[in-house]
Amino acid sequence: MSAARPLTALRTLAVIAALPLLLTACGYGSESTDDDKQTEVAADAKKLSADEVKIGYFPNLTHATALVGVQEGLLQKELGGTTIKASTFNAGPSEIEALNAGSIDIGWIGPSPAINGYTKSNGKNLRIISGSASGGVKLVVNPDKIKSLDDLKGKKIATPQLGNTQDVAFLNWIAEQGWKVDAESGKGDVSVVRTDNKITPDAYKSGSIDGAWVPEPTASKLVTEGAKVLLDEADLWPDKKFVITNIIVSQKFLEEHPDVVEAVLRGSVKTNEWINANPEQAKASANAALKELSGKELPAEVIDPAWESVTFLDDPLAATLDTQAEHAVKAGLLEEPDLKGIYDLAPLNKVLEAESKDEVDDAGLGAR
Repeated sequence: MSAARPLTALRTLAVIAALPLLLTACGYGSESTDDDKQTEVAADAKKLSADEVKIGYFPNLTHATALVGVQEGLLQKELGGTTIKASTFNAGPSEIEALNAGSIDIGWIGPSPAINGYTKSNGKNLRIISGSASGGVKLVVNPDKIKSLDDLKGKKIATPQLGNTQDVAFLNWIAEQGWKVDAESGKGDVSVVRTDNKITPDAYKSGSIDGAWVPEPTASKLVTEGAKVLLDEADLWPDKKFVITNIIVSQKFLEEHPDVVEAVLRGSVKTNEWINANPEQAKASANAALKELSGKELPAEVIDPAWESVTFLDDPLAATLDTQAEHAVKAGLLEEPDLKGIYDLAPLNKVLEAESKDEVDDAGLGAR
């Protein structure tokens, strides 16, 4: 495959990401929020090779590994005297910019911005070092206007952002139905309306959209407004699994502080294990973190169904990331990328082996 050159749509994303008006609670459209959080460590705790590690993530349920790991001290426990400095973001592109600038060292992020960040730097700025979550994306619609998938033709369906993970998935699904849509304008047999997740529920209530292909908790928020789930994206994937959140690291930090990276991964693995063993406690912990970050928690009618649709796991599901990149190419949003080297799973597999867990695979896209 040839080296990637993102097209106009992907350059547009960088502009969109810089616009402060595109704030959202679900991970698309703003720069980092002003809530950097320094965790407390014991005075006698032993430091690793760095005094601190700067991590980034979204105030989003699909980033609950980070939310819970910080909230419960599970990440800090593995780092000893090396302090966590946590920052939250509402956009993948701005998190990539922070990684490139050294403002963060490690981040939780979706597949599309990870792919874009890797290809736009010609493979020199980041590595994916772990998975974190799968699923949590649904097509929800107005049941008075849309009763079956065939009824989508001619309707207005929202996605979070041009070229983002859900936008690419919906464009690919439309193409598989044999329908035509211009990827950049969203015009065609279905009108794809790029709508900030924060205002999607209001757009639905006003009737300006007929449904949305969106991540949680936006999907469940729409259901509380009378929408119905027409399709769970997990049903379109083998074993109903597809990557929604990865962990990335700057290559410089990985080279200079492998012990810190390994400690963060150990904390992530143990956090996912705790989440899966204690789902109700973990859900409450994630909601408490969201309240601390946003000022309010999610109501039960939103968080309960949203939480159930997300799977927390260490496997990056590398083959599904490769497929998502192919979907972006087919949609005309990305030139065929060379993703060889985007993964370095050796540190994760070392942690998994020590925890007597199965190793994970990079689908042939491992570090050169």
